[in-house]
Amino acid sequence: MTDPFDPHRPVAQAIAALLHPHAEVVIHDLKTDRVVDIWNAFSHRKAGDESLLGDDTELQLDRDVFGPYEKAAPDGARLKSITAALRDARGTRIGILCINLDVSQFDQAAKLLAAFTSVAEKRPEAMFRQDWREQINLMIRDFLERRRKALKALDREERVALVAELDAAGLFEARNAAPHVAAAMEISRATVYALLNAARANQKKAAE
Repeated sequence: MTDPFDPHRPVAQAIAALLHPHAEVVIHDLKTDRVVDIWNAFSHRKAGDESLLGDDTELQLDRDVFGPYEKAAPDGARLKSITAALRDARGTRIGILCINLDVSQFDQAAKLLAAFTSVAEKRPEAMFRQDWREQINLMIRDFLERRRKALKALDREERVALVAELDAAGLFEARNAAPHVAAAMEISRATVYALLNAARANQKKAAE
């Protein structure tokens, strides 16, 4: 007799191989409520163990894919899991495929990166009050964060708006401001002056 889960095993094996050793991949039989196969078994389960899911009627599955949702490994590690229904050739739901991804190492990496990128206290404003270069840099960063864009992704209208904000703050009054803005925006000095002229023209038009 043909095993109805045979068509699904290669997919499960491929996922397990790709995400080894960080993802446990399990095939559950809804009829017997047993584990059919398991790969990268860090939950200490094995084929034939009880699934403890109940049958398809008890589960009341209203769709074929659930998740990602959060689970925990036996050692308390955080898991990001997803479940997909498995069907036979007639379209009857016969089991589920569960992928449990151990994200605890990613959590640790995120904490490590946060420790390096976080700051202990605010910048001493008195130290940078006269530093027009730092003020330009901060205004560019603030503009990009508000627009949720990278510098290279700005179109001409947005570049004009950025230069207009710098001009409104009086930052082009500094002697070498234009070359600094050109370097920061990775454009030529002539382009900076063209954007500045456009910004001032817009301001003049708006004031009329």
